[in-house]
Amino acid sequence: MPRAWQIHDYSGYKSLSLDTVPAQEPGPGEIRIAIEAFALNWGDMNLMEDKYSFSFPGFPARVGIEACGVIDAMGADVAGYTVGDRVCTLPYFYYDKGASTESLVMDPAYVTKAPEGLSPVEAASVWMQYLTAYFPISEITPLGAGDFALVTAGTSTAGSAMLEIGKARGVTMIGTTRSPAHAEYMRARGADHVIVTGQDDVAARIAEITGGRGVNLVFDPVGAGLIGQYGPGLARDARVYYYGSLDGERPELPFTDLFQANAVFQAYSVFNYVQDPVLLPRGIDYVKAALAGGDLTPNVDRVYPMEDYIKAWDYLSQPRTSHGKVVIETGL
Repeated sequence: MPRAWQIHDYSGYKSLSLDTVPAQEPGPGEIRIAIEAFALNWGDMNLMEDKYSFSFPGFPARVGIEACGVIDAMGADVAGYTVGDRVCTLPYFYYDKGASTESLVMDPAYVTKAPEGLSPVEAASVWMQYLTAYFPISEITPLGAGDFALVTAGTSTAGSAMLEIGKARGVTMIGTTRSPAHAEYMRARGADHVIVTGQDDVAARIAEITGGRGVNLVFDPVGAGLIGQYGPGLARDARVYYYGSLDGERPELPFTDLFQANAVFQAYSVFNYVQDPVLLPRGIDYVKAALAGGDLTPNVDRVYPMEDYIKAWDYLSQPRTSHGKVVIETGL
């Protein structure tokens, strides 16, 4: 029987247990995946502490929204896949049936064939960060040469993904970090300029970089700690994509700055666009083509075996000097 890491209450990752669970057979319209690797995401951490925008319907439950594996069984009426295909799950809230397992039954609507040329570990690491970054700058607010984008927490996986995608589109990319030691990494991932918060005047640096025009897009997972600092640097009709609260507080909106710039503040979740039957295929096609063409590069920081899932969370929870995804290999 397969093993799965399960949580039994909202006390955080320390209460995870590696359990043997019954094997499931796929029903009509479903596939079953033998999971080779799955990635950790900060949203999983928040979910395990009931601080996420979704909650489990009951326990025990599994977390995890990114995985790569091989289809080993299929129900009736599944088109486009065959047993033996290597596939990846796409970022979505799977309720209590997350990817932290050796065997996963899925709706193929939330699956794509793995990008060619990537290992299972690499293929498990790309979809959350790149799709999260793709939709704002490519579909909802498409930017190009002559535009400016601000990426707060630019060393995060989604932040660095936005730097890469924006750079490939010709956008002038500005990243923020709390430490000047991270500036070189951010420039390597696509930042044209780096602002060190707590050291630089954020609005003044934006004005200097943009020639007083301001930034057209902000990609912000920080929360209350920065929006008041970059608010004066918004361009006319700018859009702020708020997708997390790394500082633990919801932002108090700078309405004067938003009024003056005619700016839009959007509470953004990639899940809403993964559900879009038009935009999702375009996002998948873009990521695969950009990976093949070298515009995007998987960045895996550490890989842990299945048995060390809690150790992987210990590592991710601590300050890091290196960057990139943390991934679990199941050994299958």
